[in-house]
Amino acid sequence: MRIVKEVNPFLALCILTLGTSAQADSSTHNGEGTFYGYGGGGNCSFETVPDNILTAAMNATDYAGSATCGGVIVVTSIDTGLSVTVRIDDQCPECAEGDVDLDQEAFAQIDDTTKGRIPISWTYIANPVAGNMKLYFKEGSSQWWTAVQVRDHLYPISALEYRITGSSDTYTQLPREPYNYFVATSGFGVGPYDFRITDFWGQTVEVGGISLVLNTEIDTGTQFSEVSGGGSSSSSSSSSSSSSSSSSSSSSSSSSSSSSSSGGTTGDAQTSIRTDSSWDTGYCATVTVTNPNSTALSWTVELDIGATITSAWNVEWSQAGTLLRASGVSWNATLDAGASTEFGFCGSYEL
Repeated sequence: MRIVKEVNPFLALCILTLGTSAQADSSTHNGEGTFYGYGGGGNCSFETVPDNILTAAMNATDYAGSATCGGVIVVTSIDTGLSVTVRIDDQCPECAEGDVDLDQEAFAQIDDTTKGRIPISWTYIANPVAGNMKLYFKEGSSQWWTAVQVRDHLYPISALEYRITGSSDTYTQLPREPYNYFVATSGFGVGPYDFRITDFWGQTVEVGGISLVLNTEIDTGTQFSEVSGGGSSSSSSSSSSSSSSSSSSSSSSSSSSSSSSSGGTTGDAQTSIRTDSSWDTGYCATVTVTNPNSTALSWTVELDIGATITSAWNVEWSQAGTLLRASGVSWNATLDAGASTEFGFCGSYEL
């Protein structure tokens, strides 16, 4: 299998003009969070519920004709400050723009389910459990009618193109259906096939010699690269230095420096770090910041995270080497006496 990875700015510009293509998005979205009992088989046509990540349904506007399927977002309850990482597996047709309908277990991790509806913010991050990308041919596919799906991608997919392996043909871009398959109504013809896959950052991966095999996830042996700053809610700077050291332990506590801004007082904030997921080249974690003082505190903390930030949420941050300097955003910058807030990040050992 031949594999080529590249970033093609011209191609990225072209595909982002298509109506149902996912567009690069590092902004923070706001809306309302609800929950439902998801059991697999949603609009994104993933047959089973993943056992390594929670799921959610995206509102129809942001679903964009299945463009967000398989993308991963971090959803934060504005009321509690708690966050949860979910993969988009379904569409919520009745939800307003910005809304996310969470699986009940995901909702319960950030707020009380008796509320039913809560204010939220959310942002895209790299899929922390992606592994290699997979291709999956839909049941009924043949050389005369062919539908294929991309799975386990790091970021949302913007375009899928194909050609016959060994031919001199240029790639043909496939239209994407609302049920998250790329379809050639007249078929691909006799294979095997080459594919060019593009994510919403404009990164492209080419894989060759793929045979049409049904009922099998075909491992492409490759993946997009993590984009520094991709999915960050706000960042003032980032470092490209790399580190191979381990992340913080799953539960640790320390006292971190804090500086005063408008409102609050100067004092020490306490932090604890929980590793939410990890893999060979990085990890994602949640940091809890607590004000132990008897007066309000505007906090800034410094933590050695042993990695380079690739995305962060609910925090203003900068990084020098592996040292993360973090402070609150508008709604969590000042903590009342005894109060806590959370922010999260994902980091890479390879950047």
